[in-house]
Amino acid sequence: MAEADGLDDRDAAGHLLWAAQLRPEGQLGPGVRVFRHGSATAVASPALSGRDRIAVDGKEEDALVLVRDEVLAATGPGYRPFGDAELIAALVRGTPGLTVAAGPEFLWMETTAPPSDVPEGVAWLDRRGEKEAATVFDHCFPDSYAQPGRPGTRRWAGAYDPDGTLLAVAGDAWSGAGCGFMAGVVTRPEARGRGLGAAVSRFVVAALVREHGRAALMVDADNTAAVAAYRRAGMSGQGFGAAAARAWGSARPS
Repeated sequence: MAEADGLDDRDAAGHLLWAAQLRPEGQLGPGVRVFRHGSATAVASPALSGRDRIAVDGKEEDALVLVRDEVLAATGPGYRPFGDAELIAALVRGTPGLTVAAGPEFLWMETTAPPSDVPEGVAWLDRRGEKEAATVFDHCFPDSYAQPGRPGTRRWAGAYDPDGTLLAVAGDAWSGAGCGFMAGVVTRPEARGRGLGAAVSRFVVAALVREHGRAALMVDADNTAAVAAYRRAGMSGQGFGAAAARAWGSARPS
């Protein structure tokens, strides 16, 4: 069990690549740490999409030893493990003080193939457009981690009404080499049902796949409209879970 210098060919899971926040030359993002034990890899990434996170993957028995005995001790309890839902459930069962994180069930969705039908009428926003997008979030999605001007957000795509009103946006946020990430997809209520969320999603997904080889996102599993739109953009989903530490001590399960 040891801390590693970076990722290798074993670490192809999209959420590991995302958490690594790799630079184009392959270096880990600022503050990112990688840990390995047997088949398991854990990537601790600070301030990633609004939280300090630990992406974990591998066999349950290896991941449990890794996260319980090394990673949480190295990072502190403020970091939240996330990954395959069954794997996270096993970590919670085997780690004193670790509990399932509050909130709805969610999916990790990704694709390595760009959509075949990138829509017309969607474009990257200029600075003026991003200011308008900020007002869309203020009124329609104020709790979004990804919003124009916030750390980690890179650029925003938008779709306009013929009268010049910005109706839907989607962001490129917390992307890294090997895994582009889409976040902050929102449509004005009066424009919903017209396929605009799917349109801006396909536009951003196509750009991320071209630039990074993979596009990914996280979405609440019960948000059926959003999940359907992302599937139309060619993305497939996997049930994920997250855990949080109530407290941390030296106790270990028998």
